Amino acid sequence: MSFESATVDSVPSKNNPKICPPGYKSKGLKTPSPDLQETIKALNLIKHQEGGYFNETDRSDFLMENPYYPGHNKGLKTDDLVRCGNSNEKPVPNPKDSTKTITPTRSFSTLIHYLITCDAFMGRFHLNHSRIIHILQKGRGQYVLVYPSGEVKTFVVGFDTSKGEINQWVVPGEVYKASFLLPLKEGDEESEEDHLLISEVVVPGFEFEDHQFMESKEQLISLVGKEKADELEFLLG
Repeated sequence: MSFESATVDSVPSKNNPKICPPGYKSKGLKTPSPDLQETIKALNLIKHQEGGYFNETDRSDFLMENPYYPGHNKGLKTDDLVRCGNSNEKPVPNPKDSTKTITPTRSFSTLIHYLITCDAFMGRFHLNHSRIIHILQKGRGQYVLVYPSGEVKTFVVGFDTSKGEINQWVVPGEVYKASFLLPLKEGDEESEEDHLLISEVVVPGFEFEDHQFMESKEQLISLVGKEKADELEFLLG
């Protein structure tokens, strides 16, 4: 499996911020501004188990074989064909999680809105089997990625390209990611107006059986070592 991402791998070197826990909770910022509350209502957003708010806005009607189902084509070679349409195959047990099964098909793609605000200012570490395309709509935040090798990458997402901020980024499958809120402008104080609204496209389409939280600090230590884990622990949620 490749962990390359043209968008993440080309983040300007000046966009390499320190990883500092947000202060929204300690400052008592628990209620988003009225404008953000209207946005939450207008977009039909609900709380996400990762943190933040979300709403699935599209799920493709087209079906394809699940590349993570035992024996299925994983699409790693350009001359391999991926079967389309429904399947008579049955779900099978997930060897990594007894509470989940592996189903034989996936939607071609899914699309969501995802929002973090002062009352839900962080998306905790998790990974997905599939690559996820992120498109910034408004606001500003910071992402932290942890690769299977233990490499850590972090960058600010926003629209100030003069500072190297990026507004599109693709996170490869099997890479842990976390995100947290930043003030709307660098150097500003944290406020109830702060937000990060993005769209996420998952290909093949998202299913919770393809999703996994980082469950413990011990798991984080095993990837990045104790010193780095101490720095990133707040992103476990």
